[in-house]
Amino acid sequence: LAAGDIHTTTKGAIQFTILTAARSGEVRGAIWKEIDLEKRLWSIPAERMKMRSPHTVPLSQQALAILNRMKILHGDGGLVFPGIHYPEKPLSENTMLYALYRIGYHSKATMHGFRALFSTIANESGFNPDAIERQLAHREKNAVRAAYHRSEYMPERIKMMQWWADYLQNLERGRGEST
Repeated sequence: LAAGDIHTTTKGAIQFTILTAARSGEVRGAIWKEIDLEKRLWSIPAERMKMRSPHTVPLSQQALAILNRMKILHGDGGLVFPGIHYPEKPLSENTMLYALYRIGYHSKATMHGFRALFSTIANESGFNPDAIERQLAHREKNAVRAAYHRSEYMPERIKMMQWWADYLQNLERGRGEST
C-alpha cells in the first residue's frame, strides 16, 4: 500500500480506515467538524453509524499524520477524504476497494476485512475483548448486560489504537511485531 501507485486521497482513506478499524463508509463520509485534532478524537454522529449510535474513535499519531496531510491537500472544511473528480462528494463506495485490486489484492483482501484483521490481532495480543468490540462500534448483544454495561473503554482503546498503529508501522518497515 505504501509503495502503490494510488491517488494520495485514496491512499490516505485506506490507511486511515485500517488505522482506526472503522467501516469504509464512515471514513468516506468523515467531515472535519467530527475531528478534534487537539483531543485526538473522531466523533462520528449516530446518523452515520451502522448501529445508529454515536461512536468516538481515538486517533493514533499515524492517523493524525494522515489527517494533517489531508488538511494540507483539501483544507479543513467539509469532507476529510473528498472525491477525486467531484470534491464536494465523498470518495465513491468502491474507490478504496478498487485501489486494493490495482495493487494486487483482488480476491485477497477487502476493506471490511481489515476490521477482522484488527480484531484478530488485538485479541491474540491480549487486549480486552470488550474494548476491541467497542473500537469496532459493536454493541452488547445480551440485552440485560447492554442495559447496564455502557463503558466505552476509552483509556484502553487509546492505548490499543496507538499500539495497533505502531504494530502496522513496524510491519511496514520490516521490523516485525511491535512490543
